[in-house]
Amino acid sequence: MIQTTTKLLSALLLLVSVIATPAWAVTLGEAKAQGLVGETPSGYLASVHATPNNNTLHLINEINTKRKSAYTKSAKKAGVTLKVMEIRIGQRLYDRALQGSYVQKPNGQWLKK
Repeated sequence: MIQTTTKLLSALLLLVSVIATPAWAVTLGEAKAQGLVGETPSGYLASVHATPNNNTLHLINEINTKRKSAYTKSAKKAGVTLKVMEIRIGQRLYDRALQGSYVQKPNGQWLKK
């Protein structure tokens, strides 16, 4: 009985540790406010720094995957290519970026708004 309970608790702890978001992970808003990530002309997030930490990379990948899916659906609905939709949304995100956040210029340089 004790062995079964121990195995069950161990499995549960492993599952929670795999699926739980780390306490030190930042939200998109926090990452932008801290200058870790910025918006690119293509409508996706990128790291402002050359060597982002793993949490920042995970956040970027997670957000960009969701964005690409949404952009693809929007492009099909609008009857345009994904590239056109990415550029349109990239321009909107650039225009709407909050003061103090980073946006990437078409030449690749980061600009703090």
